Amino acid sequence: MSETNIPEEALKAVSDVEVKEEQIVKEEPVAAEEPAAPAEEPAVAEDPVEEPAVAGEPVEEPEAPVEPSEAEAEEEADAKAENLADKTLAELSDMFRSLKEATDSMLRSKEAENIKSAFYKLLGKLKSENPEAENSLSNPFEAVEENFKAVYADYKKERAEYNRQQDAKREENLAAKKQIIEELKALVENDEDASASFPAFRELQNRWREAGPVPVTAYRDINDTYQFYVEKFYDMVKISRDLRDLDFQKNLEAKEKFCEIAEKLAENDNVVSAFHELQKLHEQWKEFGPVAKEKREDIWNRFKAATAVINKRYQAHFESQKEEQVANLAAKQALCEQVEEIAEKEITSSSEWNELSRRIEEIQAEWRKIGFATRKENQKIYDRFRAACDKFFGRKRDYYNQFKDSMNVNLEKKMSIIEKAEALKSSTEWKKATDQFIELQKQWKEIGAVPRKKSEQIWKRFRAACDEFFAERDKHAKPENDFYGNLKAKKRIIEEIQAYVPSEDETANAEALRDFNARWQEIGHVPFKEKDAVNDAFRAAIREKFPLLHASQRQASRPGRAPRSEREILMDKYRTLQQDITTYENNIGFFSASKNSEPLIKQMQERIEQAKAELKELEAKIRKAEEGEAE
Repeated sequence: MSETNIPEEALKAVSDVEVKEEQIVKEEPVAAEEPAAPAEEPAVAEDPVEEPAVAGEPVEEPEAPVEPSEAEAEEEADAKAENLADKTLAELSDMFRSLKEATDSMLRSKEAENIKSAFYKLLGKLKSENPEAENSLSNPFEAVEENFKAVYADYKKERAEYNRQQDAKREENLAAKKQIIEELKALVENDEDASASFPAFRELQNRWREAGPVPVTAYRDINDTYQFYVEKFYDMVKISRDLRDLDFQKNLEAKEKFCEIAEKLAENDNVVSAFHELQKLHEQWKEFGPVAKEKREDIWNRFKAATAVINKRYQAHFESQKEEQVANLAAKQALCEQVEEIAEKEITSSSEWNELSRRIEEIQAEWRKIGFATRKENQKIYDRFRAACDKFFGRKRDYYNQFKDSMNVNLEKKMSIIEKAEALKSSTEWKKATDQFIELQKQWKEIGAVPRKKSEQIWKRFRAACDEFFAERDKHAKPENDFYGNLKAKKRIIEEIQAYVPSEDETANAEALRDFNARWQEIGHVPFKEKDAVNDAFRAAIREKFPLLHASQRQASRPGRAPRSEREILMDKYRTLQQDITTYENNIGFFSASKNSEPLIKQMQERIEQAKAELKELEAKIRKAEEGEAE
């Protein structure tokens, strides 16, 4: 049989096109099928028909048994199916190849089908999410699928041949058992002495036990016919008492051994395995004839008692499992409700999308820790959960698609500003060009974010044009325009303001404020790079030392408006700070996608903390102002 290997590059190509957002939740298998027995008594009833007082009474036969090794393999496949949803295409392919090469691969057909189902479910999902990859010349899915098909086809051929051989073997066993019945029938109809017939009868019994399983359709008929002639042999032949007693003793020893095994199985922690072993014991029990009449009831009651313990534990195991599945269903319903609520929220900022995405991932992690729900509801609840997650991430994808469009528009606007700045940077009309550069910088700040890959590049280009102009302007500055001297003078005024102790006399404070403002205005320009920082520091110092006077001064600068109360002024400042915090948080969302954004994010976070601290101070001042107005 040829072995087909999946190329690693093909598998890698497939994994590369997987989308993280849509794959946070992966396919979850349907709950493993429960055994058919727990709702009723197992295949061997707890109270079978009592063994006959004489050898001729019929004994109830159990249902045709499932091959033990195949039953255990199916149970193990059900247990493994739960973990297949977390596998990649490469891992599923490797798992199938390993199963195919295993010595017990023919007994693990259900596991093979589970792997195949998981493979095609994941492959179909990846194809639907990445149509451009599937339609490309270097389709990464084609090689993976073709190789898996080849391995699976080889396995199916081997499995078909194995099944054909097993069917043929069962037919051979059936023919052998029919021959044994014919020979047993001849013994029953022979009138020879029992001592001559009994060894031949014992040989037929041994041959019957050694014969393997027969086709399921013929199982009951062949066994019923065999039991009929066995019982008829005991009825018709005149066997000597000593020989009969010896046979009874051998049967008793065998059945006592069965009792010991059953009693040990009753202590086995693996309830399901113990139940399957019990089925085999009951089959073997029926292969042996009766025991002495006085011991018949005792030995059967002992075996029946061990059977009852295993049956009850088996029933309790699945009842407990059902209760756990009901609890799991309730837990998963609660998680569905949480995701559905998040998926319906109105989200307007990148930071909020990121925060809610993390919350969805946490909920999905909780989901994976919960076991199966009830068999009837397991797939339904999973589909509901997946639909809610898909809705959220679909909305997020649409949001960022729109955001990318707006960023491309912003990029075009900033490129236009850069072209104007580069055309203007060589101008020697210092005053006019300075005003134009200031206006360009204002426009730049008003434009929103641009694509991450271009952000730093265009900013450096714009900044270079600005720096080149202002550096040249500073070189050609007149003696009276000592920019760095002006900067030092303004910093000294800021230090004076910060050191100023406000007086209880508001008139004196107003006079001091006017003096500071006048002196500030008398000082000329400072270096361009320092302009914003020094102006912000001046305004901050004025607000801190003269909060009411500064607000009144701003009010007076707007003619036609009536003076406002202290509370109104404070409320305006409060709202402005709230808007600043929102802006900073949005900026963090934009910066988070950049590799070199840590300093910017740290700066934004510091500003947010500072603004929040100011908000608390303003709240106290507003309450105090409200109390003053109430008086």
